[in-house]
Amino acid sequence: MSADGRCRVVIENMTPQVDGGRFAVKRVVGEQVVVQADVFCDGHDELAALLLYRHENEEQWHKVPMEHLGNDRWEARFAVSALGTCYYTIAARVDHFLTWHKDLAKRFAVGQDLAVDREIGARLCEAAGLRAGSGHAGELREWASRIRQAPDDATAVRLAEDPQLAALMAVHYDPQLVTQAEVELRITVERERALFSAWYEFFPRSSCGEEGRHGTFADCERLLPEIARMGFDVIYFPPIHPIGRINRKGKNNSTVAEDDDPGSPWAIGAEEGGHTEILPELGTLEDFRRLIGRAAELGLEVAMDIAFQCAPDHPYVRRHPAWFRWRPDGSVQYAENPPKKYQDIIPFDFESAEWQDLWQELKEVFRYWIAQGVKIFRVDNPHTKPFGFWEYAIGEIKGEHPDTIFLSEAFTRPKVTYRLAKLGFSQSYTYFSWRNTKWELEQYMRELATPPVRDFFRPNFWPNTPDILPEVLQYGGKPAFIIRFILAATLSSNYGIYGPPFEQFVNAGMPGKEEYKDSEKYEIRCWDWGNSEHMRELIARINQIRRDNPALQTTWNMHFCETDNDNLLCYVKSTEERDNLLLIAVNLDPFHTQAGKIRLPMESLGLSPGHPFLAHDLLGEGRNIWHSEWNTIELDPHQLPAAIFRLYPRLRREQDFDYFM
Repeated sequence: MSADGRCRVVIENMTPQVDGGRFAVKRVVGEQVVVQADVFCDGHDELAALLLYRHENEEQWHKVPMEHLGNDRWEARFAVSALGTCYYTIAARVDHFLTWHKDLAKRFAVGQDLAVDREIGARLCEAAGLRAGSGHAGELREWASRIRQAPDDATAVRLAEDPQLAALMAVHYDPQLVTQAEVELRITVERERALFSAWYEFFPRSSCGEEGRHGTFADCERLLPEIARMGFDVIYFPPIHPIGRINRKGKNNSTVAEDDDPGSPWAIGAEEGGHTEILPELGTLEDFRRLIGRAAELGLEVAMDIAFQCAPDHPYVRRHPAWFRWRPDGSVQYAENPPKKYQDIIPFDFESAEWQDLWQELKEVFRYWIAQGVKIFRVDNPHTKPFGFWEYAIGEIKGEHPDTIFLSEAFTRPKVTYRLAKLGFSQSYTYFSWRNTKWELEQYMRELATPPVRDFFRPNFWPNTPDILPEVLQYGGKPAFIIRFILAATLSSNYGIYGPPFEQFVNAGMPGKEEYKDSEKYEIRCWDWGNSEHMRELIARINQIRRDNPALQTTWNMHFCETDNDNLLCYVKSTEERDNLLLIAVNLDPFHTQAGKIRLPMESLGLSPGHPFLAHDLLGEGRNIWHSEWNTIELDPHQLPAAIFRLYPRLRREQDFDYFM
């Protein structure tokens, strides 16, 4: 039952929201939040609706008038401007002044006597004046007098239409007759890098470039300028902690390690320490801090891998045995995902009676590395830890450090992946690695870009990882690498590559598996950083295009174009103002030249059939003047399997094209 039965407005179906407001919507600083709702009441009265929003540090609501879109649907928008949590809701009321004004105009149009109606309007103004206080009370009384004393009805109607009077009445309404939505919805506001980033992953231990030597943080520093030149803004390291010796894995995941095998970095913990220690071969904590500082000078951030699991000789096992699951024979349960076995790793037992101490300790791991200067974390296998833990840990950390970014590495079932995103992960790995055909890519992108998924799930596309060498890269040669890179970097505003093997076209896999042969997970790989066979220049070009074109800095602004060739994937990305229009065309066939016609969505792009517009290929530097919605392209995968056209729809005169030709 309403607190005041006179509040007649109903507010329903407010968007955006995630699971009825159980979870927060995600935005980054500067992004627009477009809020809609069904707002209606009994009868035929006019309504007024306000969007209310405030940051968690503010007490007063900001108010934005909502626009009626039709069919009882209303909309308003605002931009989030500060990190943290923002709240929004809707308040609506019957607008008695607007209803009076509408009816007054109708009655005047059919010649009815308006004496009583004018008096009603005057009393509405006087009542508003009583609520206005000293500020506008006199003005509103004056308006009441003018409406009463108007020499004729036509003059009274003109007075009722005055914008100044409407503005006063819109402010001084009766607050007791306002209905406010039953929920206040939340927005988690993060920094821009949560929405737009390019990640480069490499193993610090392989950074030296010399056979037989373990790489160090100092070696990593020497690689940073080239990574920055390629246009990346995040460098991501697998775990940098001491590696266990008990059950250490050998080359190619062998269960028997040789004396010189370094082991898997994900087998965390040894005599030297655990999750807050550094593998001595890499350097010291001071070396790591210096690396972070040098990266920052080059516009790079260092992302750490957080893997909440232990080697059997991790100090936790000795100090906190209750945090692990012990078998009847006295052995500890190591990690398994049948048929895969991870004898060098033992998982935490989150059903331990000491679970609260465990949660607290793991949260402190994040806090420790934040204190060292790390603000981005890639979390390994979060789907194997309780949802409640992540909601607690991420909520606590972001409450203290709202600029922290969390990437979820959860290659698991869709509902589990989405739940983790709802709980607070800023970005998420996806199924992009296994989406290859035109139909698969289009359907997947539509799923990700459709509310409510787009309001809580930010995809990060990786064409390869240390765990995944997709079949298309194994058999498709260099064109396949280029195709998958361009797709990742233009479909999603967040993407990453497992760097050295990707840029150098490494495609040797384990027989019958999507795994690297001689995987760097189990050995030090001496990459030839001077190798002439690489795609660094193309990577640098694509990243520069991403930075120069705001249309590529969000994932949600995509429109797929009709083509007459299923080997051609074509899509348009544009800014809301349509001042940055891009058409991306990709040949999905790594073996053969493909040609076909593309149909442009002319109206939505502001293009007029018959009027010439420029299509400038930012990759190949070719230029075409197109006139119609159907245009032909041809892409040779052995030359360049894609084109990124910038479209200039506002060029209407021949001389306008001279600058570009």
